[in-house]
Amino acid sequence: MFWRSVVGKLWFTIILLVSLVLTILTVLLLEFFQNYHLIEAEKDLMQAADRITEFTDRYEESDLLLTTTRWIKDPASQVVIVRDNEQMVTVGSDTEHLPPLTEEWFKTDEDFSQVLKKGHDVKKVKELDPQSVSVIVVGTPLNDGSGGVFVYQSLDTIEETTDQTTKIIFLSAGIAIVLTTIFAFFLSTRITSPLIKMREGALELAKGEFNQKVPILTHDEIGELAMAFNRMGRQLKFHINALNQEKEQLSRILRSMADGVITLNRDGEILISNPPAQQYLEAESFENGDGIEGKKMKEPLPEPLQQLFEEVITHEKESMVEVPLQGRSWVIIMTPLYDNDNIRGAVAVLRDMTEERRLNKLRKDFIANVSHELRTPISMLQGYSEAIVDDIAESKEDKNELAQIIHDESLRIGRLVNELLDLARMEAGHIQLYIESVAIQPYMNKIIRKFYGIADEREVEVNLSIDEELDRMSFDADRIEQVFTNLIDNAIRHTGSGGRVDIAIESDGDDWVASVQDSGDGIAEEDLPFIFERFYKADKSRKRTDSQEKKGTGLGLAIAKNIVEAHNGQISAHSRLGEGTTFMFRIPRTVNIKEN
Repeated sequence: MFWRSVVGKLWFTIILLVSLVLTILTVLLLEFFQNYHLIEAEKDLMQAADRITEFTDRYEESDLLLTTTRWIKDPASQVVIVRDNEQMVTVGSDTEHLPPLTEEWFKTDEDFSQVLKKGHDVKKVKELDPQSVSVIVVGTPLNDGSGGVFVYQSLDTIEETTDQTTKIIFLSAGIAIVLTTIFAFFLSTRITSPLIKMREGALELAKGEFNQKVPILTHDEIGELAMAFNRMGRQLKFHINALNQEKEQLSRILRSMADGVITLNRDGEILISNPPAQQYLEAESFENGDGIEGKKMKEPLPEPLQQLFEEVITHEKESMVEVPLQGRSWVIIMTPLYDNDNIRGAVAVLRDMTEERRLNKLRKDFIANVSHELRTPISMLQGYSEAIVDDIAESKEDKNELAQIIHDESLRIGRLVNELLDLARMEAGHIQLYIESVAIQPYMNKIIRKFYGIADEREVEVNLSIDEELDRMSFDADRIEQVFTNLIDNAIRHTGSGGRVDIAIESDGDDWVASVQDSGDGIAEEDLPFIFERFYKADKSRKRTDSQEKKGTGLGLAIAKNIVEAHNGQISAHSRLGEGTTFMFRIPRTVNIKEN
């Protein structure tokens, strides 16, 4: 509304102030001019009376006195000359409604009788009751004290003059109010126009438009205010950009952190969380049957976090808890968040310790497996050596048999240690490859010939198929031979009598693919993900039950995987129980190995 705007308020204030001043000034002027006209009228009448008095003393002739009196007095006034000899001279007025005053009235009037008796000048306003006419009367004694001159005039003349003056004053006040209204409106508009611009600029700033500038129309305080407003807008833009950059940087840091971070307020509501923390919250929601949306901002915490939060807030110290969730292990460290000396919330760091726990378990399992693998041959070495020392074997043949067993077990321990050292070097990235160009057909024939004896012994058919496009390829011949040897040996030993083992080498774009497929009993589906781990021999179908055969160490497939990956390749296995197993590895035709 207009009255609520600055223009309206300023305009109304100026008008009200000017009107108040003009009202007071008008009242004072009216009072002043009313008294002024009355005083001036008395003064004029008294001057006329004094001059008539002089002429009365100077001229005795009545005709001359009357003529002179008419010439001296105001046409609206009337003159009465009273003498002691009871001669009264009256000079009439041009005003018809001015009543005549008699000599008796002057002699009997309480005020004007002083003129005749004591010779005092008198000025009074009298109201003649019979006629209800107000007159102003002045009287002055003659110089010889023989009478007095009285001049009176009706107040209507003075009132007419006062009315004219009043009209002029009211007209001037009205003109002043109109001019003040126009001036006030112009002034208020002039003053408030920059303010309106600044208000519009402030609204734009509130919307985020920091490039908004207010035009500087004047160089006074309002102009300085506009300059300060523009400077404020630039500073706001700078600080908002700095805050946004800092917020974005903090957000990127939180998103890029491997650990989950959750910031909580005093009521335990989530304020900030990063993607790893959201994974935990989603898993927690899924665990509780709430779906996978996870906890949103300002929602209550899940139970483990809620208990930890209450403990942190209550004791005001850092707390930690490990929570198993959906097959993963989460360690949660929560610390109170202070605002000066008061706790305003808490910050929780969630670390997924699943891999660490798995590696720790692998380390323990590795030690247990190595101990288990070494315990049997060492026990055999100890037992058979004691038998030789105690002369339990009497014949030379018995001693040779015991010595052969000790020799075989020592070789087995040596193979285990060598394989462990090779695997450790490979996993540490210290494997040394000697890349050379190899003719694939003779290379594979040489490998296959090593297994003809064991294949014939077990009545297993071994077939080799090589893509005609493949002639020569580059790889480490000894290492790849180790891979083929391990895979073919496993395939033959785990294939029953009358089975077959198919070895194929094919071209696939820039890679060459080798596969070893057997028709054995296969591997259980739950064991497939772990067959390339060290010492993993859980698959019963892969255990060797022939007492005459040497038991494997469980390291061959792990070594084969590291050799293939050292060639920038991949190895995989596919199997079904009762249908056989297929091992496949893929290696680029051109191997670029970065030597360590």
